[in-house]
Amino acid sequence: MRNTRTLTRRAVLTAVSVTAALVLAACGSDDADSQAGAGSSTSASAGAHNAQDVSFAQGMIPHHQQALEMAKLAADQASSTEVKDLASRIEKAQDPEIETMSGWLTSWGEKASESSGGMDSMPGMDHSAGSAMPGMMDDSDMGMLKKASGADFDTMFLTMMIEHHKGAVAMATTEKDKGRYGPATSMADDIVSAQTAEITEMNKLLGKN
Repeated sequence: MRNTRTLTRRAVLTAVSVTAALVLAACGSDDADSQAGAGSSTSASAGAHNAQDVSFAQGMIPHHQQALEMAKLAADQASSTEVKDLASRIEKAQDPEIETMSGWLTSWGEKASESSGGMDSMPGMDHSAGSAMPGMMDDSDMGMLKKASGADFDTMFLTMMIEHHKGAVAMATTEKDKGRYGPATSMADDIVSAQTAEITEMNKLLGKN
């Protein structure tokens, strides 16, 4: 009887040991597979981009550059403290974004901008406005802004920048919908949020609801 109990106990202990070993082995395999999968997924998502991402960067860089050109005029020509503050914030936000987008294009082996008038085929463009990109000012608009000063400059700057921001929001919305590169779609989301808020702010400064 004692021998039977001993054999039974040994059999149970052996079965438990084998089961535990199998469970540990399975967990180890799952963890390894999970880590390997995570690594490959992270690597792929970080490097993956599509034509929309390229178009977004190539279009938004000159769009931002014109916004900076307009904003820099405010320091000497604006009369409103609110307008000067807004212009300063636009510079601080958009200058780093230009550098970031330029870095993406370099890493992708792409040019900083379309060189053959390709802007016309870019997503989110409004051809009815007669400009290559939505919200962009033409030479005549920029000429008038550069000559304006005081309250006239404030009104002109706000009016133009509202349209400029609306164009940027349209371009960023397209990127959010069709882009593939995570950092680009994330920046696009930031642009939509920030510039939509600034449009509201500028409308209030103009006395509009």
